[in-house]
Amino acid sequence: MTRPMSGPMSGSCLCGAVRFEILGKLESFFLCHCRRCRKDTGSAHAANLFSTSATLDWISGQNLARTFRLPGTRHQKSFCTDCGSALPYVDAGTGLLVAPAGSLDDPIDIRPNAHICGDSRAEWDHDLEDITVLASLPGS
Repeated sequence: MTRPMSGPMSGSCLCGAVRFEILGKLESFFLCHCRRCRKDTGSAHAANLFSTSATLDWISGQNLARTFRLPGTRHQKSFCTDCGSALPYVDAGTGLLVAPAGSLDDPIDIRPNAHICGDSRAEWDHDLEDITVLASLPGS
């Protein structure tokens, strides 16, 4: 069983223009394989942390943070308008804080609770434990 992470947790975008801090407990961690999350990330899944009580404080660059909401759905994504990096947001309807795991600069001390939307998993995203792991870029 994983335990909730407590803040403060620091994070930023790739270019460093946006910096934030999350204060409070991050209660759950899910890897979502739905088609929308795969489109958002360009990868096999989104890795997001969730909290019903933590707060999001912008340190710098809040004016560069934008949120895209897919019309007719609950799906949304926040990102830096300079570099495109995923950023956290607080859902206006539910108050739920959603933080992309990769946006955090501090170590994450909980493991994911579950893979979700497994029926939408990419056909190539299976049995990956057996493929070669390289320590750096190929040819380096």
